[in-house]
Amino acid sequence: MKDKLVSESRTIMTELIMPNDTNPLGNMMGGNLMRLMDIGAGICAGKHSEAHVVTASVDHVSFQVPIPMGSVITLTSTVTRAFNTSMEVYTEVHVADITGANTRKSNHSYMTFVALNEKDKKPCKVPVLRPVSAEEQKLFEGAVRRRELRLILSGRIEPKDAIEMKNLFRET
Repeated sequence: MKDKLVSESRTIMTELIMPNDTNPLGNMMGGNLMRLMDIGAGICAGKHSEAHVVTASVDHVSFQVPIPMGSVITLTSTVTRAFNTSMEVYTEVHVADITGANTRKSNHSYMTFVALNEKDKKPCKVPVLRPVSAEEQKLFEGAVRRRELRLILSGRIEPKDAIEMKNLFRET
């Protein structure tokens, strides 16, 4: 299994926000946005792992800017770090009008996916991720702390065992 670069699995999706995507205020419903984020992030994780994947957790989804009907959204998903059988995927959502003008970041999320083997659909090992840019490296390094926080919140580890989180607080 060869190591992979972040760019090898980056996934970009574009959608036009139609009336059936919106709430009574004319803005995109959060659940519809989360669905698209899950799809884009899942494709990204599948490309990285070269396997079927399932969503294991959704850590954080921001709803910072309403997305009006008629807007065009672009979702960009990247694997931030690969662990043993799981991957953290960061998705950014940008919104623009139909002409491409007024582009702005509107939302983002962190999701974790687990790769499954073909034979019995059990978790399988995923390739190591190799960040290249400074931004990729920053997300890569932060993924360990976000993972520890996920594991604490899910009860899978005790706070005393979160080494990276403790180190973070020692630095400040």
